Amino acid sequence: MALKKTSAKSGGQKQRSLWAEVWRRLKKNKLALVGLGFLSILVVIAVGTIVIDFVTSQSVYNNYVIKQNLRMRLQGPSWQYPFGLDEFGRNILLRMLWGVRYSLFMGTFAIVISTLIGGVLGALAGYYGKFADNAIMRFMDILLAIPSMLLATAIVAALGTSLTNVLIAIAISYIPTFARTVRASVLTVKDQEYIEAARALGAGDSRIIFKYIIPNSMAPLIVQATLGVAGAILSIAGLSFLGLGIQPPTPEWGSMLSGARSYIRDGWHITVIPGLGIMLTILALNVVGDGLRDALDPRLKT
Repeated sequence: MALKKTSAKSGGQKQRSLWAEVWRRLKKNKLALVGLGFLSILVVIAVGTIVIDFVTSQSVYNNYVIKQNLRMRLQGPSWQYPFGLDEFGRNILLRMLWGVRYSLFMGTFAIVISTLIGGVLGALAGYYGKFADNAIMRFMDILLAIPSMLLATAIVAALGTSLTNVLIAIAISYIPTFARTVRASVLTVKDQEYIEAARALGAGDSRIIFKYIIPNSMAPLIVQATLGVAGAILSIAGLSFLGLGIQPPTPEWGSMLSGARSYIRDGWHITVIPGLGIMLTILALNVVGDGLRDALDPRLKT
C-alpha cells in the first residue's frame, strides 16, 4: 500500500511539474502574457455582467444597455459617455461590456463542442485506421472543401436565426480542423512502447484511446482550440453582421457593426469601437495561442 501511495504521489508531482514548466516558458513570452491578461479582463467583465443581470433581474440591461434616447443619437465620445452613443442613442460603452459574453463565451463554447466531437472522431480514425480512417476522414474532407464561413451561413439559413443554431453552425464548421489535428497526433502516439505495454496487459481499445492516446495528444489540441476560439468569434461576428446571427437589440459586437454601417459618415465611433473590440480580442487569442504553441513544443525543452 505504501508503495502504491508513493507511486501516485510521484505521478501527481510529475504532472504538476510538467504544467509548471509550460507556465515557466509561457511567462518568457511577454506578448502572450499581455494577451492572457487582456482575456482575463474580458472574462471578468463577462461574468460581472451576468451577475449584474441576475442580481438586478435585468433592470440595468433594460434601463441602460438597450434603452433608446433618440434626442442624443450619434453623440460622440465625452466624459459622460466615453465611447459615445449609437444611432439609437444607446450607451456604446455599456453595450460593449454586455457584448463580451456573447462573443467570448459563445466562441469558446462552440470550440469546446468542436474539440470534443472532432477529437473523438480524429482519435478513432487514427487509432483504427483502414476503413474507419477512410470513412471519417473523407467526410471531414467534404466539410473542409466548403469554406467554414459559407458552411456556417448555410446551416444558420437552413435552421433559422437563433443563439442555439449559431452555436451549432460554428461548431460543425470547425469539427474537421480538430479531427485532423488529433488524427495526426494519434498516428504518432499509438505506436509508442507504453501503448504496446498497455495492450499487452489487457487494456481495451476504449481505455487505451481515452486514458493514454488522447491525453498525450492534448498539446496540439490546446493550441488549435485557442486559435479556433479567435476564428469562432470572427465567424459569430460575421454571421451577426450579415443578419444571420444574434439579432438586435442584443449587444453583440458584429450586430453592432451591422447596424452602424449606414451611419459611419455621421459618427465614426459607432463602427470603430466595436471593430476594435473584435480586433483586440482576436489578436489576444492569437498571441496566446502562439505562446502556448512555443511553451508546449517539446523541442524547446532544455
